[in-house]
Amino acid sequence: MVQTVAAGETRTLLDRYRDVRSRTVELCEPLEIEDYVPQPTVDVSPPKWNIAHTTWFFEEMILKKYSSGYTQFEPLFGFLFNSYYNTAGERTARDQRGNMSRPTVERVFEYRRYVDAAMSGLLTSATGDPDLNALVELGLNHEQQHQELFLTDLKYTFSLNPTFPAYRDGVAPEEKTEKVQRKMLAVGEGVYEIGHEGNGFCFDNELGRHKVCLHEFEIADTLVTNREYLEFIDDGGYRDHRLWHAEGWDWLAQEKVEAPLYWRKIDGEWNHFTLGGLRKMPLDAPVCHVSFYEAAAFAEWKRSRLPTEFEWEASSDRFDWGKRWEWTNSAYLPYPGFSRSEGAVGEYNGKFMINQMVLRGASVATPTGHSRSTYRNFFHPHLRWQFTGIRLAK
Repeated sequence: MVQTVAAGETRTLLDRYRDVRSRTVELCEPLEIEDYVPQPTVDVSPPKWNIAHTTWFFEEMILKKYSSGYTQFEPLFGFLFNSYYNTAGERTARDQRGNMSRPTVERVFEYRRYVDAAMSGLLTSATGDPDLNALVELGLNHEQQHQELFLTDLKYTFSLNPTFPAYRDGVAPEEKTEKVQRKMLAVGEGVYEIGHEGNGFCFDNELGRHKVCLHEFEIADTLVTNREYLEFIDDGGYRDHRLWHAEGWDWLAQEKVEAPLYWRKIDGEWNHFTLGGLRKMPLDAPVCHVSFYEAAAFAEWKRSRLPTEFEWEASSDRFDWGKRWEWTNSAYLPYPGFSRSEGAVGEYNGKFMINQMVLRGASVATPTGHSRSTYRNFFHPHLRWQFTGIRLAK
């Protein structure tokens, strides 16, 4: 597979493989050795596990099938670094990933170099197989997903450290501001086509392009800001049961939530924890790290609602998106005609289509080139550690 990137210049799949894999290593550069291991909660994976798991994906899904005579680096790694692929065999419990002081970080990087050498050899000698190329592209997009998770997971871990360490000093991409004036964009009633089309990469949950009938609606051209969300807090939004789904109200009581994740009031002023450490709250930046429950309650308070994922996609060419993963009011369900692939890759998306909500867009932690207007992210409604935000609709 060859991608044209500029006049007179071509890049091979091997070039792309090397670019994506080297980006993961670059993300590790600011870390101390002690940063690679902690796992403070089940939803967060340690950096060491993330970089080993993405390597295991290429070994398990590609090298064992396509590289003749390939020898596994360490057979036990399949047990240690498999995430949720039952087809690939047994695996360590998800909440035990931070308990593995061994293999060492250096051993994991040896594993990456070993698999990278084997993949380079394979992609140099076997470039004409479309099934192989498709799997490699899936593996690269999978690694880009974990590059985003690398940052979101590490931010959560650092936030629990009483020294509030910075991933990179002075770097806080969360603070990019929105324009002050908001417009509600009118979208006419009609039949709209939803889902991926064309020859570019997409995940299987984006396939099954189909028509939906939408009533006329309005959607905001900007995201909800910290300033607006602070008004919701000050108006008692977290204490008014009328604004909340019943399940969300129970979650509030159980978790004792009073503000978005990473918000901290110090000496009467709001601060927030960022990839650049603890900093003063930027009021005109988009609110971040809110659950679906909080997003829906805020929308109710504003006498608005969250857009459906179909409304979001149908109007996405009319507003700037990509600063936050945006909660929608759509449950994560299959498109018409969806079917799972055979083997382990068939477990990638389909088996999670229950009890989760769809998010659209991308975030400040999303790798370059890893976003599309048809991209369907999905999380349980209580989760907040991802870079999630709010766009209103009516």
